[in-house]
Amino acid sequence: MNPKEVTAGHDALGKFAPKFAQLNDDVLFGEVWSRSAQLALRDRSIVTVTALMACGILDSSLKFHLNEAKRNGVTKTEIVEIITHAAFYVGWPKAWAAFNMAKEIWVEENKSIGIDTLFPLGDPLPEAFAKYFIGNAHLCMLTTERVPIGHVTFEPSCRNNWHIHYKGGQILLVTKGSGWYQEWNKPAQALHPGDVVNIPPNVKHWHGAAKDSWFAHLAVEVPAEGASNEWLEAVNDEEYFKLNEY
Repeated sequence: MNPKEVTAGHDALGKFAPKFAQLNDDVLFGEVWSRSAQLALRDRSIVTVTALMACGILDSSLKFHLNEAKRNGVTKTEIVEIITHAAFYVGWPKAWAAFNMAKEIWVEENKSIGIDTLFPLGDPLPEAFAKYFIGNAHLCMLTTERVPIGHVTFEPSCRNNWHIHYKGGQILLVTKGSGWYQEWNKPAQALHPGDVVNIPPNVKHWHGAAKDSWFAHLAVEVPAEGASNEWLEAVNDEEYFKLNEY
């Protein structure tokens, strides 16, 4: 969540209680939420969701922060475990209410977000690859013979780490949604269905979904003798969300 985008107080109470609205938008979100570089957005979302449940705040505030938790990379499996664990401390009725909201966000909403393409969604990334992604992605390998081709689907805000394809390089063919591609020391490039990205060998880069959009592409590995990948540092929240301001 980018604090600069928060206008909830201004929109709802700006005329009736302008000072409270200003404190909500500029202090609570603009300063408190964004103050800690040591706590990732994903972790802040988890803390906020459990705190709201504990306080019995089960209205639109909880729904907003459940949405933010999903956007910040909390998976369906994780939110189910978080609410189940919290139930023993905050109370069963509160957990039921939280589950009803979470189910809307992680399950029912997915039926209408338009992630269907010509290719299957596939399974969640295996751990060998998932550890190099922020957020959730799915992989459907279409072929592993001659020229490996995989269909990769990124959930909103998901992106992979900076990485390098040695020798062979890679080609991306965008099939769905909105996303980003960036090479080291170059501006990021917005991607949309039909776009093609030719990634030369030995070039440091990353790619992934836009903040509010699912994103899918075919990843075509260019065959080459001795080809390999090197995974590098993550694209941090500051870098990533700055792109999504525009």
